[in-house]
Amino acid sequence: MTSIFKMLTVCFCLFGLSNSPEKFEKYKPQIERPNILFIAVDDLRNELGIYGSIAKSPHLDALAKEGILFTHHYVQVPTCGASRHALLTGYRPSKPIHLSNNAIVEEISGKGEKSIPETFIHRFKQEGYHTVGIGKISHSADGFVYGYEEPVSEKRELPYSWNELLFDSGKWKTGWNAFFGYANGENRQSLDKQVKPYEAGAVDDQGYPDGLTASVAISKLKELKNQDRPFFMGVGFFKPHLPFNAPKKYWELYDREEIPVSENRAIPENINLASLHNSGEFNQYALGDEKVSLTSAVSDAYAQKLRHGYLASISYIDAQIGKLLQELKRLELDKNTIIVVWGDHGWHLGDQRVWGKHTLFENALKSTLIIKTLEAKHSNKRVDAIVESVDIYPTLMKLSGISLKHNIDGESLVPLWSFNNPKADGVAYSYFNQGISLRTSEYRLTKYYRDEKPVIELYDHTANSLENRNIAEEQPEVVQRLLPILEKGNRNLYPTKL
Repeated sequence: MTSIFKMLTVCFCLFGLSNSPEKFEKYKPQIERPNILFIAVDDLRNELGIYGSIAKSPHLDALAKEGILFTHHYVQVPTCGASRHALLTGYRPSKPIHLSNNAIVEEISGKGEKSIPETFIHRFKQEGYHTVGIGKISHSADGFVYGYEEPVSEKRELPYSWNELLFDSGKWKTGWNAFFGYANGENRQSLDKQVKPYEAGAVDDQGYPDGLTASVAISKLKELKNQDRPFFMGVGFFKPHLPFNAPKKYWELYDREEIPVSENRAIPENINLASLHNSGEFNQYALGDEKVSLTSAVSDAYAQKLRHGYLASISYIDAQIGKLLQELKRLELDKNTIIVVWGDHGWHLGDQRVWGKHTLFENALKSTLIIKTLEAKHSNKRVDAIVESVDIYPTLMKLSGISLKHNIDGESLVPLWSFNNPKADGVAYSYFNQGISLRTSEYRLTKYYRDEKPVIELYDHTANSLENRNIAEEQPEVVQRLLPILEKGNRNLYPTKL
């Protein structure tokens, strides 16, 4: 755009036009860049109606039909903070801190501003966008750095990305209290974890924090409507993260007896238990009906109750997103706003006997991704290619006509829906638990850099998508073909020799 601007200036001078500021402003080409509404949803795996789930998610389903639905989107790390670090920077992990929930605090917070942006949000801001963060976009529940049981600080997790950080913590007082909040204003910390991992509150939508977040976002949209520059609004919703708390009316959308339990509740064959975990995050909720572990599956009745809570939480969030999208249309901002809905990772709902994320299995790594562009011809599209969270950064830059200032790991997804490019050779890299996992269109190959054997796991997704049997020893030729590709994703994160 800069070169075009210079050419026009020369042309005006050659034709004797005045180049005084007042006169030239009349002829200066105006670049109308799109607004961005980026919605992050905690722990949202592919559990929407549009993906074939029994989840009642009419608003997100409708958005997917207006835009592009990604059926094989994988996060870099199956934990909140590290996943968001990869998303926001466009980098896959290259050192141990990148696998931690403290990744953003250690790598970005408190650092000086540089020409290379700290995040893609910062890049939008550099280009003149007004950036607004509401709720959990980085790891912090409200964008500020402080511990779960500490007072809110003034230190921003992303120092240079936001023009404004907004959050209504309501009766919970702080962002982290709200994140783990119950309908009576208490939270997991205040009750010393003597709480259940679910709650059907006799409250309206604003009786839980995500309803307040939706209200803040709607109010802000009304202000942004009248400004003379494009905006980037990030809205981060908490549910369906634990605890599975939602207003009772969303629980009542489901008949619990019709909720299926996992069809994959057994420990996968031919693996070491070190590849899984005993659901420690889940077990922090000390008043759960049953204890969770790898030694035995929970009862079907309890599994249905927990899945009921997860589904109710999704329906609650769907309703909040629906309100936000409705306001966007009412204000006619939808005509120039790109919308992204992203789940920060998946979640095991009893699959492989795990309740939680934090594994290198499909259930923890595969999450929701929906992108609605400004082009009607891009509506009702489905992309089945393998894509990664790091691809979102360059995609947003491409859609907005903004150049990248540096090299990142992600690749723009625009060709996938623009030219019907199947990207058959696409791969996704994920990292956790001393391992790297490579997902191709046919296989998942995982290598663990640990002492416990086996260290190689191979799952054939052409025959069985459940990942319930490691076939690495049966298919050594496939392992040998894929291992060099997997190792390309290991940039000094783990030693190359076991």
